[in-house]
Amino acid sequence: MSAPDETGEPARWNPTDPEPSWLAADRRPEGVDDATVEAVGKLGEAMEWVERARGRLYDFHQMMGHADLLAGEAAELLRACGQGGLADDVEEHLVGRNVLEGRWTFQIVEEFDSTYYATFRDGLQHLEGELVGGRPHVFESEMKEDRRTAGRRHHEQRPPEAGRS
Repeated sequence: MSAPDETGEPARWNPTDPEPSWLAADRRPEGVDDATVEAVGKLGEAMEWVERARGRLYDFHQMMGHADLLAGEAAELLRACGQGGLADDVEEHLVGRNVLEGRWTFQIVEEFDSTYYATFRDGLQHLEGELVGGRPHVFESEMKEDRRTAGRRHHEQRPPEAGRS
């Protein structure tokens, strides 16, 4: 947490405005061969699968949290209809239960993010920095160039504000 400003309020957030590297017409740095672009592209594709898996993990986290809340509501409804003993059973054995030994899903998500996801993301960024000038998606950029029809509407190389079609 950052220190409060002079009024005692928390410091305000100022997002950065990134340089639009995704508008660059030529992504491959000079001297980088096809095999290197393919290898870095393959790790980038792997990262995209990690991103998808991470999304499923967050789905799991939210689904399990919702299920726990519903179980709590079920216990309340059981109690309201005179089934206090069964309501107690649901609360004791289901509500608030760990999904893995000692862990709720937020702990699973945090552990995944810090031990696997962050390392994989950092590894890809390191490879891109070392081999392709820090430029992401060089392989895909070249695939687009190979597949588009130059001069056709909706086949532009970059958005019009990039100054090149």
